[in-house]
Order: sequence, then C-alpha cells, then structure tokens
Amino acid sequence: MSAPPTVELRDVSKRFGEGPLVLDGVNLVAASGEFISFIGPSGCGKSTLLRLIAGLTPASGGALAVDGRSPEAAAADLAFVFQEPTLLPWLTAAANVDLAQKVRGVPVADRAASTRRVLDLVRLGDRAAAFPRQLSGGQKMRVSIARALSLSPKILLLDEPFGALDELTREHLNEELLAIRDRQAWTAFFVTHSVAEAVFLSTRLLVMSANPGRIHVEIPIPLPWPRTAETRLSQPYYELVARVSRVLRSVDTAAA
Repeated sequence: MSAPPTVELRDVSKRFGEGPLVLDGVNLVAASGEFISFIGPSGCGKSTLLRLIAGLTPASGGALAVDGRSPEAAAADLAFVFQEPTLLPWLTAAANVDLAQKVRGVPVADRAASTRRVLDLVRLGDRAAAFPRQLSGGQKMRVSIARALSLSPKILLLDEPFGALDELTREHLNEELLAIRDRQAWTAFFVTHSVAEAVFLSTRLLVMSANPGRIHVEIPIPLPWPRTAETRLSQPYYELVARVSRVLRSVDTAAA
C-alpha cells in the first residue's frame, strides 16, 4: 500500500464562535518533501490554515489528516515557527532550544547533543551562551528555527518568520533555510506576504482569496535546485515573480 499524503485537507472550513467563515472549502494534498507557501491578502486565513494543520485550533467542518492521523495525534511530528522568535529573555540561546526538547519529553541525555547540533546547523554554535538581548533580529529567528529543528520534525510550519527582518537578512535566511531542508528533508508549509520569498522557497505556491478564505489558484514553481543567490538573477525567477504578482493583484482587486 502507498503511504498516505503527508497532509490532506478535504473541504475544510473554519469559523471562530458565531463569527463569519474564515476559511471555506479548502482542499489540499501535500506529499512528503514539498515546500508549500501560502500567499494572499491580509485576512484571507493563511495563518489560521497553518494553525489547523498544526492542531492548534480545530476545523469547523471537513476533514484534515497528517500522515493519516489527526493533527493532535501527529503533534510529535510537527514543529511551528511563529512570526516572532518568542524566546525567553532570561534563558540563553542554548537554554531556549533545550527547553523546547524538555517540554516535548526528550531524554536529558540526548538534549545537549541535539542543542549543539541544531545551533551549529543555523550557524549560531558560537552564540549558544548569548541571551536574546545580545542577539540581532536575524540571530533570534535562527534560534527560533533551531528550537523547532531540535524536535526532529517531519513537518515544519512557518508563519511569516522573516517578515520583520531587513531584505538582505531575509534573503540570507531563505537560503539557509533551504540548505537545512536539503539535509533534513522535512515537509514545509510557509506563510508569507512576499511574492519574491514565496517563489524562491517553494515547490508550489497557493494563492488565497478572502471573505471567506479559499485557495484561489495553485502555481507550481519549477525552478531548479539548489536555490541560491543566483536563482534570484535568473529570467525564470523574474517571470514567476511577475506571474504570481499579477494573480495576487487580481485577487486584491476582486476583494476590494
């Protein structure tokens, strides 16, 4: 028998309390190893969709499965990177990473080696003893990513993790994120408002419309791997950015 899809959503809807539908009729089948980005106007439910996959909030209708299980049952295979690094200011970088493993129940004998490994992976091995106030914005986000990777996830969910960073730092972290993915082979779901970022990172891109949130169109991103700084200078990259931008403008116009 073939393995189930890594993530499958069938006619998923979401509303909060008695409020209007935030998401409606969302269908998605994701295979292992994909990097799928969600992009669309503010309020279209991108972050809510990520939280549904993570099991942080329940769907109001439809069916959602992660490796053939409920998101709650698959929680040990998931890790979430939020918009803000959310580091505890009184703990060092290493201690912040260690704490996530402790909460997840990783044996103490395994945690120190894992913490060193993931901090080296994000190029912060020499900053393990630094407190958050001693780190730049990009370094804090690297710690946040290391914290998620320390849990050895099969699926990594990232909710606009680089949105507050300057463009150059953002581009460097995009490249580093893909380099890490090449070594660890997790499946990624990524929310962003940046067309350029979404095109650079993704195997495919889902443009969402709003009121209620739906998947408006799916756009494959057939750029060659590995993606590097040179990718951003290529004609196919420019053409894909232009195509996605046109689609996004049409969605924004329709919502206005």
